[in-house]
Amino acid sequence: MTLASEFLVHALTQVNPVPWARSQMAFTLAFHIILVPLGVSWSVMTLIANYRGIKRGDADALLLAQRWSKYMAVTFAVGAVTGTVLTFEFALLWPRFMGQWGQAFGVPFAFEGIFFFTEAVFISIYIFGWRRLSPWAHFWTGVPIAVAGIFGSVSVVAANAWMNSPEGVTLNSAGDVVAVDPAAVIFNSAMPLMAAHMAIAAYLVGGFLIASVYAVGMLRGRRDRYHRLGFIIGFTVAAIATPVQMGVGDALARWVYDSQPVKFAAIEMVPTTSSDVPETLFGHLDSSGDVVGGIPIPGLASILSDPSTGKSTVIQGLDTVPSDERPSISDVNVVHLAWDMMIGLGTLLFLLTLWYWASWIFRRDMPQSKWFLRAAASSGVLAVITLEAGWTVSEVGRQPWIVYQKMRVEDAATANTGVWITFIGVVLLYVGLGVTTILVLRGMSRRFRRADGADDAEVPYGPSASEDDLEVPVS
Repeated sequence: MTLASEFLVHALTQVNPVPWARSQMAFTLAFHIILVPLGVSWSVMTLIANYRGIKRGDADALLLAQRWSKYMAVTFAVGAVTGTVLTFEFALLWPRFMGQWGQAFGVPFAFEGIFFFTEAVFISIYIFGWRRLSPWAHFWTGVPIAVAGIFGSVSVVAANAWMNSPEGVTLNSAGDVVAVDPAAVIFNSAMPLMAAHMAIAAYLVGGFLIASVYAVGMLRGRRDRYHRLGFIIGFTVAAIATPVQMGVGDALARWVYDSQPVKFAAIEMVPTTSSDVPETLFGHLDSSGDVVGGIPIPGLASILSDPSTGKSTVIQGLDTVPSDERPSISDVNVVHLAWDMMIGLGTLLFLLTLWYWASWIFRRDMPQSKWFLRAAASSGVLAVITLEAGWTVSEVGRQPWIVYQKMRVEDAATANTGVWITFIGVVLLYVGLGVTTILVLRGMSRRFRRADGADDAEVPYGPSASEDDLEVPVS
């Protein structure tokens, strides 16, 4: 063996597995979370279109519902793959975490499995029931999809919330779990607001994503009733969810202020405990831990933390705990930037929904200008970035803990130095999966356009349709 090869073998066997495990988990979560809003919200929007089609004999609405069910099936299948990978990663990347806390952490996932299989069964029934069931019987087979989707998402968030607020477990003197209260694990103090925040985010992101596709079509001249209806259903769902999300997000931030003060200090970039803390837009901590750059808004962080006490509200600083019990300087900078992105883009999306509602109130119609449609066309991507930024705040802000104040990330990770190989493999797998998914969805879209809104019988996905299928009797 040459000196170079010996050096290479030594370097690869001395790799620190913790950063690689964190990177792989972060990458797969960031990919999977894009599919979650579609899994939760697309079924609801499909049912809205389906209901309208049956109730009003609306052929365009029925065609939307039928086509959306096909897209929904594709994204559900891809989400099942990426979700399965994440399930294996818990044991492969974090074996010591699962070994110590698996009895508690696994409780919400048991329920998630039930909801997942329920959703899978009824998606199959719904798709293949288009020409096999009566209109209303077929519609009701879609309801369990929406219910299972939301409860499945809540179950996963409950597990993550437990990591932020580990309750419902009894430990012995050695720190091992000896008893678990399933109800207390699931309904931990962080769960209600975190679950609500994620569920509403699913409708917000899913609505904007779907509406953005139809906005692009309308910008390209396809302003027929079919595209207009597709846009209105998606954007209206998002426009309802956005202001609600701002209220829930504010409540969740106050919970973090009360229950995770160190994470809150990272969010607001507060090095030392003080009152009258400014809200610093952008900026960062330097190597000495001092705030550098940015645009400070005097007293606003204190006011937002607790309006009842205003500028006199005290925010605990990062220096109140030892350095190994708080996020690193680089983590703080990532969390604060992600927070600014989430709040900034969320505000822009809220202003866009105000434009939409104002047009309906004063003109009884959606905005028709190209500027609005351009903004709406970008809203899907902006919503996804906002979602990713929010999860970055939640997960990086909890560092160095994998279970808050119970277990550090470095103590939970695998000791396998070859984890970098699985990271590269997963990245390649997901890139291929992502490209394939986009190509399949685009191929379906092109076939639907060639069908010219009437006959998509040759589309090899889900149900076949004919003009006769769209004639719904109204009784």
